[in-house]
Amino acid sequence: MSYAEVNGLRLWYESRGAGRPLVLLHGAYGAAETFAPLLPALTGRHRVIRVDLQGHGRTADVDRPLRHESMADDVAALLRHLDLPDADLLGHSLGGGVALRVAIQHPALVRRLVVVSAPCRRGGWYPEVLAAMAAHDEREGERMRGTPSYELYARIAPRPEDWPRLWARSGELMRRDYDWSAEVAALTAPTLLVFADADSIPSAHMAEFFGLLGGGHRDPGGDGSARPASRLAVLPGLTHADIVGSPALPAAVLPFLHHPAVTPA
Repeated sequence: MSYAEVNGLRLWYESRGAGRPLVLLHGAYGAAETFAPLLPALTGRHRVIRVDLQGHGRTADVDRPLRHESMADDVAALLRHLDLPDADLLGHSLGGGVALRVAIQHPALVRRLVVVSAPCRRGGWYPEVLAAMAAHDEREGERMRGTPSYELYARIAPRPEDWPRLWARSGELMRRDYDWSAEVAALTAPTLLVFADADSIPSAHMAEFFGLLGGGHRDPGGDGSARPASRLAVLPGLTHADIVGSPALPAAVLPFLHHPAVTPA
């Protein structure tokens, strides 16, 4: 476990295992511990680097807004700090958006990308999810004291009293509109999209996102040679909340990361 001084932020990270580097980025109000159930499967074949994003976990907040773009710059700076120019990235929810922005903003640093339960535009969430996100503020944070997310934050955060501040900053982020469709269509890194079949994102957006990556436009041919470089996995019996701890996730991710030649048709 260590810290890297990047972009005025003291960014916490942990590295374990050996092999090709795989960076894991957690969701909102989470921390590196989110991925603990997956470590036995992943560290057997990868050097796994877990990161606590700005204002989350062991990484204290700084005087700047929470933005996918700036957090992506932090991750890119960490990769350069660790001299990892060709890493694989996996992000869940908020972390999925950050991982996607790393691939967009710093394409030379990303070999393969895994986006778990995250849309490519704000309107990709269900309307009721957007309404719930819009209500995130300090008062909602106070109401969430006593939850598992709060208990983890209270135990590991440098300033546990910043919990309501995290909710206020996260709510401001979640209310911001964005649409990265054009940038997604220009991505060069082979990408795996992973969703739950009962996710917070409708299946229509899953198909739209995959279509931007070249998927779902034509039959791949009898030998599969016309398949796109990117992949789509919809995992059954899971939700946005429990997909990241399911053994079905590494079972879908590892074959993609280790495919010998993921190249465009």
